[in-house]
Amino acid sequence: MKERLQELTPKLVLSPSFFLILFFVYGFIVYTGYLSMTDSKMLPSYGWVGLDNYERLWKLPHWKRSLNNLAVFGILYIVVCTVLGLLAAILLDQKIRAEGLLRPIYLYPMALSFIVTGTAWKWFLDPGIGLENTIHQWGWETFSFDWIKNRNYAIYTVVIAAVWQSSGFVMAMFLAGLRGVDNEIIKAAQIDGASTVRIYRRIIIPLMRPVFLSAFVVLAHLAIKAYDLVIALTGGGPGQATELPATFMYSYTFTRNLMGIGASSAIIMLIMIFSIIIPYLYSELRGGKTQ
Repeated sequence: MKERLQELTPKLVLSPSFFLILFFVYGFIVYTGYLSMTDSKMLPSYGWVGLDNYERLWKLPHWKRSLNNLAVFGILYIVVCTVLGLLAAILLDQKIRAEGLLRPIYLYPMALSFIVTGTAWKWFLDPGIGLENTIHQWGWETFSFDWIKNRNYAIYTVVIAAVWQSSGFVMAMFLAGLRGVDNEIIKAAQIDGASTVRIYRRIIIPLMRPVFLSAFVVLAHLAIKAYDLVIALTGGGPGQATELPATFMYSYTFTRNLMGIGASSAIIMLIMIFSIIIPYLYSELRGGKTQ
């Protein structure tokens, strides 16, 4: 009886959390999927329209623009964060004297909310009060950096702010991966006369494939659901220059009162995330079974 109670205790303790998650997360996902097939406007309604909302969604130029912006933002965000994170991790892996100081400096931005990051970068990039104004006060009157107000470059300001916040987290992932490489392999390569650059390029970095994959999944997930950073930094503007699927979903659901369209865009975003996470989980589980 005692052994049976010990076995059931963890399940009993976890069951309330399990059912809450089941209801408030997965239950509402199912409910959103249902709303995406109804004629819901300002409030939920239950007139069934099937896939009509999805057809209307893909005909909207606004939605296509948000996807184009997501492609630009996502590719640059993932690539730049990965490169900067890897370079910073390699730097810290050299056992430099200031590692204890540099590591929290790199990681500090991740401790901030995206709202704080977006607001700070909005002030910094605003031509009237930020970088451009400061350079003008220093005497360089011809200097111009108005990307945040320029339709053609505004999306890159979102990339800059997002990279600033996330690259430190990627650095920590890569640093943990670097510290996990077997030193015997590195020593053997050094005995064979391999240079440090060659060791990293031919041995260490290829061994970190799982870390690269994990970083890609995390960054892709953050890119797809990016909302608060965009709202705080540009508000989706100027015009629709920085509109992303998450801001599109909020706009159509709560501002334009087209809940059915907004719900269908949310389901498309969910499918995007699942298309990244499911192959990753499959590869991890498959790798665990083969070991």
